[in-house]
Amino acid sequence: MTAITARRTLETKVASAVEIPFDAVLAGQTPMLFKGLAGDWPLVREGLKSSQAARDYLRAHDQGGRVVGYSGDPSIQGRFFYGDTLTAMNFKAERAPLEIFLQRLEAAEGRDDAPSVYVGSADLDAYFPTLKAANDLGLGAEVFGPEPPMAGIWIGNRTTAAAHFDMSNNIAVCAVGRRCFTLFPPDQVANLYPGPLEPTPGGQVVSLVDFQRPDFDAYPGFRDAIGSAQVAEMEPGDVLVYPALWWHQVEALDPFNVLVNYWWNTAPAHIDTPMNTLLHGLLSLRDRPDFEKQGWKALFDYYVFGPAERAGAHLPPAARGPLGTMDDMTARRLRAQLLDRLNR
Repeated sequence: MTAITARRTLETKVASAVEIPFDAVLAGQTPMLFKGLAGDWPLVREGLKSSQAARDYLRAHDQGGRVVGYSGDPSIQGRFFYGDTLTAMNFKAERAPLEIFLQRLEAAEGRDDAPSVYVGSADLDAYFPTLKAANDLGLGAEVFGPEPPMAGIWIGNRTTAAAHFDMSNNIAVCAVGRRCFTLFPPDQVANLYPGPLEPTPGGQVVSLVDFQRPDFDAYPGFRDAIGSAQVAEMEPGDVLVYPALWWHQVEALDPFNVLVNYWWNTAPAHIDTPMNTLLHGLLSLRDRPDFEKQGWKALFDYYVFGPAERAGAHLPPAARGPLGTMDDMTARRLRAQLLDRLNR
């Protein structure tokens, strides 16, 4: 497990997932661990019998599609990361039937020199629809809004996903084996020393700090990050909920592990991803003189980060355009305007 000593994520129990205080977690920026909430899932019960029983349960629900899996030499010790130059990965990715990866996991179990293997974020609707139906938290539009969550499954041995953030809120269900999440609030980004924007180990930028052996000479700010860290130690059946943009390192601790997660945002479907804004900001703002950047910061605070209705409140409704209520048509027009400007 991580060498970090940090406070524990707030733990509690609820009778069902509908009792999860999502407002307290999201608006309050307070990750919460719900002990044993998914303990009655068939997948959890099979995993408590044995890793073989869990794999057989997965086989029974496998639709036969080719999933994306990742494998690394024993030398990486389960840490899926960069190579020495930070320009390539220390593992390989491939698409193959689930059975191929299950057989590799079976062959590796019990070996001290086991290669690292995992299947990452396989879409439950596409690959395991019957498993999804049988293992469900019973949540719907009252939590997720009009767009259903992206439900995925993670299957592997002792692996570590380096600290990263997701742009969606997350419900993580520890189904088989134990897991440890180390969480940091978004304001710790500088103290986590993010790696390159591309390539990345899994599509998101990751922290360069090795939590097992932190190099405080190279990454001195990480000492401050530790002060804001919290650790969620999960047993089978536990459910962790945390907000979008929280950094999290995920360690799978047993020879065979399965996690099910649900990513969701309540923003309307026509809302664009803020990552596009960040990338364009690198292009258009970062290298301007500081006095200009301060001026643009004031404009962003007015138009973007302040109350949504403020910038258009003094205008007649017919004249507000994108300063008024953003709907699908307004978003389309704004996107077309932006593309036209970018293509000049």
